[in-house]
Amino acid sequence: MAEKHLSFKEMCAKFDVTPRTLRYYEYIELLAPIREGRSRWYTPREVARMTLILRGRRFGFSLEEIRQWLELYGTEGTEAQNRAWLDLADRQLVELRRQQVDLGDTIEDLQALRDQVASQAGGPGQVDK
Repeated sequence: MAEKHLSFKEMCAKFDVTPRTLRYYEYIELLAPIREGRSRWYTPREVARMTLILRGRRFGFSLEEIRQWLELYGTEGTEAQNRAWLDLADRQLVELRRQQVDLGDTIEDLQALRDQVASQAGGPGQVDK
């Protein structure tokens, strides 16, 4: 057998996920390991899918968005999947930039309040931002 299959435990370790997470991804059909009795074996295809799933989560995509995007490859091919990816990425970039602005405003507000309280309390002076 040329392909290396990972066991359930190896898959959890490789991606630093809990067994519960891995079972859930299987339950919602993001992953489809080979089953032999109670054992699960993950092919290179499943490893690649897991990499994409975790990357998508890091970018803020929902599991349902990721599932639909992965499904496109099998039903409509690479070109449709790439178009869908561009749409998802464009939408998420707008949202992340909005969050970045909000976070910057929150940091400024907190720093100003912290500095105000520090000066009134006679405690440590202002710190550099």
